[in-house]
Amino acid sequence: MGSLFRLAMAAGLGIVMVSAAQAEDWKLAKEEDGIRVYLSPVEGSKYKAYRGVASMKTDVATLRALQEDVSGSCAWIHECREQKLLKSEGKESWAYTRFNTPWPVTPRDSVIHVTTEEGSDGGVTRVLEGVPDYLPEEKGFVRVSKVEGFWKLTPKGAGEVEVIYQVHTEPGGSVPSWLANSFVVDAPFNTLKGLRERAEKH
Repeated sequence: MGSLFRLAMAAGLGIVMVSAAQAEDWKLAKEEDGIRVYLSPVEGSKYKAYRGVASMKTDVATLRALQEDVSGSCAWIHECREQKLLKSEGKESWAYTRFNTPWPVTPRDSVIHVTTEEGSDGGVTRVLEGVPDYLPEEKGFVRVSKVEGFWKLTPKGAGEVEVIYQVHTEPGGSVPSWLANSFVVDAPFNTLKGLRERAEKH
């Protein structure tokens, strides 16, 4: 029964990871400081999906610890103002995040459902799913209406881990195109850079 459950979970994670991209037309948008950012159009959306890839001189356990410190991880997540854990249940957790936005754009907030799976290679995949109705909307914030994505941590030997951070977001409300276009590049780049700096200090 356990192996059947794990197989079903793996299949489910695969479906979510594929749907997070929805289009495999990835084009390199930025390559700097050992971090690559790719963008892909998503059918039916005016916002592109992003995929950031970086190699980090650390181990999976260190990266997990940094990610599982939900409030502390706000320090390295791009434009994160505040983040807190709402609930944790086995492999699943729910987190609430508030984001900074430049004036006059209304700040955003989101509620994310995270499902963590451990691979046979010692790697970890965290599937991210927006659940905007999990909490009532907060005054002064626009709730992010959709989030689909994942973190994938793959050990590469010699004390290195490949980290992939891929997300597609519908930010809700009105967002100027210049802000949307910069966010999809800055978010994965700055987030991976911040995570790497902290992980490699350990």
